[in-house]
Amino acid sequence: MAQSFKVPFQDLPAQTAALRPELDPAIDRVLRHCGFIHGKECSEFEAAFAAAIGTKHAVGLGSGTDALQFICRGLGIGPGDEVITVANSFIASAEAVSYAGAKPVLVDCRLEDYLIDPAALEAAITSRTKAVLPVHLYGQPADVDAIAAVCQKHGLHLIEDAAQAHGAKLKDGRHCGTLGVAAGFSFYPGKNLGAFGDAGAVTTDDAALDKQLRLLRNWGSVVKYHHEIQGYNSRLDTLQAAILHVKLGHLARWNQQRAQVAAWYRENLQDSPAVVLPQEMPWCGRHVWHLFVVRLPGHDRDAVAAKLLAGGIQTVVHYPIPIHRQKAYAELDYKAGAFPNAEKAARSILSLPMFPELTRAQCDYTCERLRAALG
Repeated sequence: MAQSFKVPFQDLPAQTAALRPELDPAIDRVLRHCGFIHGKECSEFEAAFAAAIGTKHAVGLGSGTDALQFICRGLGIGPGDEVITVANSFIASAEAVSYAGAKPVLVDCRLEDYLIDPAALEAAITSRTKAVLPVHLYGQPADVDAIAAVCQKHGLHLIEDAAQAHGAKLKDGRHCGTLGVAAGFSFYPGKNLGAFGDAGAVTTDDAALDKQLRLLRNWGSVVKYHHEIQGYNSRLDTLQAAILHVKLGHLARWNQQRAQVAAWYRENLQDSPAVVLPQEMPWCGRHVWHLFVVRLPGHDRDAVAAKLLAGGIQTVVHYPIPIHRQKAYAELDYKAGAFPNAEKAARSILSLPMFPELTRAQCDYTCERLRAALG
């Protein structure tokens, strides 16, 4: 048995400590001018993030959930409308649709990549369908060209859930965040690009939508006390924008380091028949490995996770209950077995530690303990 290690699922303290020489001055500048709401750092980060993604506009918001909700609202999607998304995502993908007043309609994923199945879309479309919302799950782009063909055929909006796909791109070089009418990003602290609290953004090339989003986030106001629409309070605050701007400069390197960690995992586990490794699909040009998710069919996943934890290794399940089996969405009246791939994945997937600073020794130890746990 190799030397024991403590392997956290993420190591944000290590990342933060390394960035303190850049973060401290950026935070200090905000503390000195005290423009905590819509300070200049907000517009500076929005411009930098739009440039990094490759869109004309980026709108900073209070969360990734609000990003998706406001896209729906900005497109006029609301009561009586339907938006199709995937069953095996975090619940926010569906809740954002609900918050806009529309109905989320779920479809299954494909088991080989856990991404929304384009072949399932046609059967889910009704006269009330207004958009398809694919999720670039775990850091890999969805099969957007196939999805876009369905959207074009039926006159539907394509809205990207890019909460886990900062820097991901297709084989032809197009970035996630540029592939539909708009995309919602989350800057939750554990994301590839994470803030020091909740934060989000929308990227789009649509000038009219950009204007509407800026109204929605700020009580429907551009000029103070003049309210054009009934809006919300969902603004990216200045401190978070300053922090994100610093971290944005490191995103490409961090994504490369994540890819190296993924390569180590694959090298270690490729000959382990009990472990189904994640696949990079042919259209994927850059997988940014927000998560490294293995599947353990034929094993008690929770027992394996418990053994790993006893060895000092933290793991997580993303996500143990598909959206259609959540009590919060009982109203949709989907039955057990409605989406077999999503349900099969939920029973057997396990997310291994994944962060840019993870070492080869930590990876090797995790893989050794996983093989031992599987017998």
